[in-house]
Amino acid sequence: MPPKSFYDEIELEDMSYDQERDLFHFPCPCGDRFEITRQQLRDAEDIARCPSCSLIIRVVFDPLDFEDDDDEQVTPLPTQNPTVQPTPVVA
Repeated sequence: MPPKSFYDEIELEDMSYDQERDLFHFPCPCGDRFEITRQQLRDAEDIARCPSCSLIIRVVFDPLDFEDDDDEQVTPLPTQNPTVQPTPVVA
């Protein structure tokens, strides 16, 4: 079997997450977008496909990030630092 030819390698953090469809996507040059589901990531799959053309990309991610993931608890990757509330000091 010949080796796969990837259009590009993209970090998962550079992809957008669609919570309704439970998948990550990235723009494709054809005008559509590459897609990979959370289930595929849990299964350690790293190939996102464009449904409109033959291009594929390799998604770079840590499979351990999805090891404890289940269908009931869907948490997108953090996009910003959480706000830290100051703790009052009692004298």
